[in-house]
Amino acid sequence: MRTLFPEIENTIGSFDFKNIPPERKSILLPLVVFIQNRVNTLQEIRLNFICTHNSRRSHLAQIWAQAAAAHFGIKNTSCYSGGTEATTLFSVVTKTLKESGFKIETISEGQNPIYSIKFAPNEQPIIGFSKTYDANFNPESKFAAIMTCSQADVGCPFIAGAEKRIPITYDDPKAFDNTPQQFEKYQERSVQIATEMFYVFSQINK
Repeated sequence: MRTLFPEIENTIGSFDFKNIPPERKSILLPLVVFIQNRVNTLQEIRLNFICTHNSRRSHLAQIWAQAAAAHFGIKNTSCYSGGTEATTLFSVVTKTLKESGFKIETISEGQNPIYSIKFAPNEQPIIGFSKTYDANFNPESKFAAIMTCSQADVGCPFIAGAEKRIPITYDDPKAFDNTPQQFEKYQERSVQIATEMFYVFSQINK
């Protein structure tokens, strides 16, 4: 188990796996099985979280999953994200992650900014930006494709190179953009995704 930033550890302390409904745990089970099989056979664990625009849910899932793997000491885990198209990592997502204790710096400005996202003092940062799921930045083979939105799951029936395709879909917080509840709803979705990703990695026997 590795030490994350204290603010993130505090956030993790609020997670309650008992609040995950049984039907959600059934949806998460194939991801648990995929990771466990990789651990048992001493193989690299590559997880590519995919949604339509790679702007919100897929990034939240990638970042929280990478932090969860470090927290539980599941070695050789690399988490990625992509979309069926590239747009931009939405600014409220980075704001939400900062609120949870991640240290985020902008590496490159522009229409599709590039961010350094750190979750622990001695771990490499995650490089966050919007990209397609098959971009050069992402793995070409031997990975699990985790579909985080139903639109991408339906519209992209075949993911080249994916060893396993696992639908784990989430409601889009974009529905609350430009409303008074925006930040609250992004935090709510972030906590849901984080709790489920930490639950998944808590189930892995090393």
